[in-house]
Amino acid sequence: MVGFEIGDVPFNPDGWGPMESTDSSVPILPNHSVNVPFAPFSRSDKLGRIADWTRSNYNNPNRQNNRNNNPADSAFDFTADDSFGGGLNADEDSTFRLVDGKPPPRPKFGPKWRFQNNRNQLPQRRDEEVEARKREAEKQRARRDRLYHANRSGGNNPRREAAVFKSSVDIQPEWNMLDQIPFSTFTKLSYNVPEPEDLLVCGSVESYDKTYDRTTPKNERRLERFKNRNFFKVTTTDDPIIRRLANEDKATVFATDSILSTLMCAPRSVYSWDIVVQRVGNKLFFDKRDGSQLDLLSVNETSQEPLPEAKDDINSAHSLSVEAAYINQNFSQQVLVRDGNKLTFEEPNPFASEGEEVASVGYRYRRWKLDNDTNLVVRCEVQSYIDVNNQKSFLTLNALNEFDPKYSGVDWRRKLDTQRGAVLATELKNNANKIAKWTAQAILASADMMKLGYVTRVHPRDHFNHVILAVVGYKPKEFAGQINLNTSNMWGIVKSIVDLCMKLGEGKYVLVKDPQKPQVRIYEVPADAFENDYVEEPLPEDEQVQPPVENGDSVVENGVGDEVESKEVKAEA
Repeated sequence: MVGFEIGDVPFNPDGWGPMESTDSSVPILPNHSVNVPFAPFSRSDKLGRIADWTRSNYNNPNRQNNRNNNPADSAFDFTADDSFGGGLNADEDSTFRLVDGKPPPRPKFGPKWRFQNNRNQLPQRRDEEVEARKREAEKQRARRDRLYHANRSGGNNPRREAAVFKSSVDIQPEWNMLDQIPFSTFTKLSYNVPEPEDLLVCGSVESYDKTYDRTTPKNERRLERFKNRNFFKVTTTDDPIIRRLANEDKATVFATDSILSTLMCAPRSVYSWDIVVQRVGNKLFFDKRDGSQLDLLSVNETSQEPLPEAKDDINSAHSLSVEAAYINQNFSQQVLVRDGNKLTFEEPNPFASEGEEVASVGYRYRRWKLDNDTNLVVRCEVQSYIDVNNQKSFLTLNALNEFDPKYSGVDWRRKLDTQRGAVLATELKNNANKIAKWTAQAILASADMMKLGYVTRVHPRDHFNHVILAVVGYKPKEFAGQINLNTSNMWGIVKSIVDLCMKLGEGKYVLVKDPQKPQVRIYEVPADAFENDYVEEPLPEDEQVQPPVENGDSVVENGVGDEVESKEVKAEA
């Protein structure tokens, strides 16, 4: 039987490990070759002595002050020991390097980085910028689409709803609210009416100057002022022709084109407006108050950018409305051939005195049959005419005005020549209600062409001097299709309002568009409303525009003096 032999284990009474031998030829351990060191077989396995405090500086009093201790001085490190193959591993250890897995540092973005020729980092930074711009453009596009669809659907703009708009008329406590109609019900209405008939045509018009069709921003024309020509904005019941037609029982409902177009385009409106309704016997009259907002033209009503709220600011909503009315009146007279030749209609201007110089305008009193019992008479206006194949074609003349390119984001002087469609699209977004009302008035008057002028300020801070940049013509019905203005829907709104008012008793009522919500309210008001104390609701003193001082000093700060002067051109009833 083969046994297991246990070798002798020498005992060292003087210290650790095997006993020391002075003879190098005698192996320390049996079966151990001479002069063969205990070299580790793997770098992770440290074989050899456990510790040796005799060769280290562990007891060195200066150790605490030596911050750069050599790792070879550790009592547990034998990599530099000759007896452990330190000389063999020294070269390999010196060449050993740990692989750094951390990502390389990102270059700092700055002027120095912009111009360095680092081909590996520059495209990465450029891609990040491109992606950031794409994300920002996508946000802007989504925002524009959301606001555009809100305007198209007749809803008020969310940003504009946040602004505090005031009612066009002060609601008195004794008024009785009868009904309120949301605009959402208006968009679903539809009604078709037959072709109208002309009952009477009054006034005289001058021919249109075709040279203005060739106007461009490079050969702009200065807008002239026509202070000697009188403009009339007479309400329905003050019109002598309408009174005569009412006495002759020509119709049961009477209105003007400005009042009727306000009703037709009500779903597009944002600002507050009001229309006075008078029921006399079996007849219905749609009127406006003296000094009503209907006599002015709104600017940037449906824009996503709010206008300044200060009344004395030349870019406030009220100041721009006065300026727009002033521009529109002067433009309608400047683009005419003023050689004294006029096309005179059946009767003269019913509002002008003898010898008085009046603006070129023709009044067409037209009648529509709404149903078997209801006929509607409307006073429509045309401003000019042109000869086409020896026939007279009537025109309506209106002007769009630019006050500051920063608000619209489109500079007309640069874009009208090359991107006229983009300019018109911006105006349709910012002034959807005003352009729709002009189109409705042209359709009511059966105008063959509507001319739109592009008028801008000479300088953004000069609101009294303007130039004409371009004049473009459109056919009203085709243009209505382009701006999504449905004629059947317009007449559906008028028919529903007329039917509602015909059910009311005799008296006076007022339709008020809510300043904050897309709806219209009907109030029953006293018979003497808007005649004495109700003529014009005064604003608080802190909101009124201060008049010029009496000592003759000119008040031109913020354009107040020019605004007062421009008000002189405003039409009077």
